[in-house]
Amino acid sequence: MVNGFFPHSLQEALEILSQHSAVPYGGGTDLMVQNKPCEAYLFLRKIPEMTQIKVDDEYIRIGAAVTFTEALADARVPQLMKEAVSRIAAPAIRNAGTFGGNLGNGSAKADSVLIEFVSDAKLLIKSLNKERLVEVDKFYLGRKKLDLAADELIVEVLLPKNGWDKFYYQKVGGRNALAISRVSFAGLFAIEDGRITNIASAFGAVADTVLRYKDLENMLLGKTLAEAKELKEEFLKAYNERMVLTRGRVSAEYRKTVCMNLLRDFLTQYGI
Repeated sequence: MVNGFFPHSLQEALEILSQHSAVPYGGGTDLMVQNKPCEAYLFLRKIPEMTQIKVDDEYIRIGAAVTFTEALADARVPQLMKEAVSRIAAPAIRNAGTFGGNLGNGSAKADSVLIEFVSDAKLLIKSLNKERLVEVDKFYLGRKKLDLAADELIVEVLLPKNGWDKFYYQKVGGRNALAISRVSFAGLFAIEDGRITNIASAFGAVADTVLRYKDLENMLLGKTLAEAKELKEEFLKAYNERMVLTRGRVSAEYRKTVCMNLLRDFLTQYGI
């Protein structure tokens, strides 16, 4: 018989994890499909620290057990994140699915994770005896591989408070509704005093993890729009050469073509 734990505080949940091999869940939308045998389940939606959205001087802090529907209704959540999570499956799934679950599934197709990658989000991870702050791109070690110990919980997603004004988002699927991404793309752009201060782009559902190449982004950082335009084709060529994509429901060649078209469109939208 499988046990179920229903903690009402983070401390209680971490104590349970330190003593039992329990699978944490908030909505269970992926868990129920996978139906993997386990010793126990740990329900997280009764934990106040994990079901709140808060803002401090630096971050928008989204509890790992916050649902996508709750995020969509909260004015503090950036519009780019809302664009992504609004296209997750159907309303019933968004009502149950959580930010921590999307991360913990370890999939490069996870819609909220793409936005976390492009925005340099951090994750607050806790065990009974310690806590750590992990950059999201360091958290993903490969397909279904995460930097998360058995006694640790993802507690919060920390999104930067600023830098969301200029964004680009596209999700390419087989149909308009209930679509699992074939390719997804997100971009953030910022310019101050005539020079580019941020140009971040991330690609989802095309490899074992979300792809982002910060060294290539550096090619355009600090440039004026005119200078960036001169480098545009060199910039795109560098991406085309770097990206080695996997085959999924469609060919790797199709995915790369779509990725490059989306990247070019992102640049064009912001005058490059």
